Amino acid sequence: MDWTALGLSLRLGLATVAILMPLAFLLARWLAYGRFKGRGFVEALVALPLILPPTVIGFYLLTAFGQQSPLGQFFQSLLGRPLAFSFEGLVLASVLVNLPFAVQPMQNALAAIPANLRDAARCCGLAPLSVVRRIELPLALPGIATAVVLTFAHTLGEFGVVLMVGGSIPGETRTIAIAIYDRVQAFDDHSAGIMALVLLVLSLVALGITNTLARRMARHD
Repeated sequence: MDWTALGLSLRLGLATVAILMPLAFLLARWLAYGRFKGRGFVEALVALPLILPPTVIGFYLLTAFGQQSPLGQFFQSLLGRPLAFSFEGLVLASVLVNLPFAVQPMQNALAAIPANLRDAARCCGLAPLSVVRRIELPLALPGIATAVVLTFAHTLGEFGVVLMVGGSIPGETRTIAIAIYDRVQAFDDHSAGIMALVLLVLSLVALGITNTLARRMARHD
C-alpha cells in the first residue's frame, strides 16, 4: 500500500473541494437564476469534461500550463517553478475537470427552490446576501453536499488528466490512481489490488452518501 500516494490524493481532493465549492456555487446560482443569451452554451462548457476523453483535456491543460504559455509563465514567476508536473498544477487541473460534478448538483438544487420563497424574503426586506444565507443555502444544502462528495470521490479516482498534467512524481504528483497503474506495470498485483480495493470502498461510500442525500432532497421537494 502506497500511503504517500493515498495521502497526496486526499490532499488533492480536499484542496479541490475547498477551492471549487465557492466558485461552483456562484456559477450554479448564476445558471439557475440568470436569464441571458448563451446560457445553454455556458452549461455545455461546464458539462464538457463529462464527455471529453481525459487525455484530450490533459493535453490542452498541459499546453496551457507549459512554460511557453502566458498562464504557465505567470505561475512560473509566482511559484518559482513550472505549473506543469507540480502539485499546484494538479489542483488547478482538478478544479477545472470537476466543474460539472460541483456545478450541476448545486444548480439543480437551487433551481428547485420555489421562486415565491425568494420573492417573499425580498418583500420582507431581506438583503440579497441574507436571502442567500437564510433561504438558498439551507434549502440547497443536499445539492451542495452531493457536489462535495462527488467532487472529492472523482478527484481520488482521476487518472488520465493527472497522468498528462502531473506525471508520476513520488510525493508530488503520484496519486493513488497513478500508483495503481505503476504497480500493475511492475506486475505487483497484490499492492495494486489493495489500493484498488481502497478506492472501491471510498467510491461506494461516496455513492451511498450521494443517493441518501438525493432521496432526502426528493422528500423535501
